[in-house]
Amino acid sequence: MPPPSDIVKVAIEWPGANAQLIEIDQKKPLSSIVREVCDGWSLSGAEQFALRYADGPQLYITEQSRCDIKNGTILRLAISPARAARQLLERIQSHGIDARLEALKELAKLSADPTFAAEFITMEGIGTLARLVESGTHFGEMLAFTLTAFLELMDHGIVSWDLLSLSFIKQIAGYVNQPMVDVSILQRSLAILESMVLNSHSLYHRVAQEITVGQLIGHLQHIIRGNRPIKAEMAHQLYVLQVLTFNLLEERMMTKMDPNDQAQRDIIFELRRIAFDGENDTGGTEKRKAMYTKDYKMLGFTNHVNPATDFTQTPPGMLALDNMLYLAKLHQDTYIRIVLENSSREDKHECPFGRCAIELTRMLCEILQVGELPNEGCNDYHPMFFTHDRAWEEFFCVCIQLLNKTWKEMRATAEDFNKVMQVVREQITRALAMKPASLDQLKSKLRSLSYSEILRLRQTERMSQDDFQSPPIIELRERIQPEILELIKQQRLNRLCEGSCFRKLGNRRRQEKFWFCRLSLNHKVLHYGDLDESPQGEVPFELLSDKIHVSDVKSVVTGKDCPHMKEKSALKQNKEVLELAFSVFYDPDETLNFVAPNKYEVGCQRDHHVIFVC
Repeated sequence: MPPPSDIVKVAIEWPGANAQLIEIDQKKPLSSIVREVCDGWSLSGAEQFALRYADGPQLYITEQSRCDIKNGTILRLAISPARAARQLLERIQSHGIDARLEALKELAKLSADPTFAAEFITMEGIGTLARLVESGTHFGEMLAFTLTAFLELMDHGIVSWDLLSLSFIKQIAGYVNQPMVDVSILQRSLAILESMVLNSHSLYHRVAQEITVGQLIGHLQHIIRGNRPIKAEMAHQLYVLQVLTFNLLEERMMTKMDPNDQAQRDIIFELRRIAFDGENDTGGTEKRKAMYTKDYKMLGFTNHVNPATDFTQTPPGMLALDNMLYLAKLHQDTYIRIVLENSSREDKHECPFGRCAIELTRMLCEILQVGELPNEGCNDYHPMFFTHDRAWEEFFCVCIQLLNKTWKEMRATAEDFNKVMQVVREQITRALAMKPASLDQLKSKLRSLSYSEILRLRQTERMSQDDFQSPPIIELRERIQPEILELIKQQRLNRLCEGSCFRKLGNRRRQEKFWFCRLSLNHKVLHYGDLDESPQGEVPFELLSDKIHVSDVKSVVTGKDCPHMKEKSALKQNKEVLELAFSVFYDPDETLNFVAPNKYEVGCQRDHHVIFVC
């Protein structure tokens, strides 16, 4: 006979004693069971003890969780949560380093237990741990266990994260900002900062003041450049971070320059000054204006008189000017070389720096999808963007040099501008597809993708695949296919709404009168009715007395499957009539039978009716 459902057979352990095999009556109070166990080992003060699981997380058993105990479970008699919390708190505050370390180890393990955590927090335990962190005197293992215990206790949601002091936040942020820090401390510090950001709006701003993305990039480089393969989840998170980082550029990308804003125009003047080292700054106003116009033409702007208007189109807006200024200031030699090299040419092969920089910025925004939201499940990140604090600007500087080089290789003129940009786009996208680990690797891969190499690759790809399967054709087809399908659907629905006239067959299959069928303008009802003669135009709905709700339509069949083609006399019908027939089945079990006037009409009408059935 099976034991009662409220009786559970378990084994209970106690250090230095033989285990007790007992039956727990789930109807009895837990305190009574603990007292019986203590009596079995002659232990006094049963209120100071509790039961815990011997395996796994070793959680305390409470009145609420005791129903989870199964037959054969091994339990352990332990000191109560309140007593354990009090003892650990005393040991943590002791002066002995070894005793404090052992206490923190045990605390880090016990803090995952909600019952223990509630007791420890009641005794102001979290404040004690926070003060230990704020003191800055704990390092290594001791600090790691302190942070682990703190995080576990806070994760129970008993105490608000808003209670944390600025001193504590600065200390945790300091561990993250250190270039070399123990991995275990770094992991726990990042977890604590993440919880702060997720659980408190005010703490979000405080953490943002202490931690920048640039400071976190250094830690990500250890992951990206490590020997271990990047798992899918981490790859996705890196991709999301990359997308969100580039999306910070969207505001500048969509900001137009105000041609009347002197501060913004001064930036363009700064580009001119750096390129020509303050030349032409003497003379009268008109003379200087003429000289500036000449210089702006040499810089490659479209509007030589007021180049500010070159930045009024978005994208790329002011982002292009930001990139140009970064190149001019941080890579001044490269900037001056590109400008002067092209401004001194008289063979119409000069590369217009200003126009190229603006169009290149627009192109890079498109390639990296600046302003678009991350895609779920995508993990297409580029390692090189996590190797530099100003990765976007440096990427632009590499690409503008590539553009200048490709322009010369193609011996391009102003009329070839778009052709050059197409080649440069291909060079960049091919290089990015190789996933260079650094900007230096990107430069190396771009050097191998010269204009002649691009032509060779194009020829090879054309020879190895059908033109209709080439990437541009596939991309074009994928882009326009949804629009074409939607257009076809709308055209067919419009044709149904116009309606058509059909000949009506009598019982003897003789052509008799006509009838007309059309779809309502809201696409919900088929209207039809008899006509004395074939109409010359559209038939009003008022003249069509019968109707079928589209929601009642089951299917459309054609040819010999039509009910009006299955009668005995159908054997006498020629092949043409069979090809012209189709029927609409609708609830309850009825049909609307058609015979189209010709093969073209039957194809159109059948497809039109299938559209609304689907």
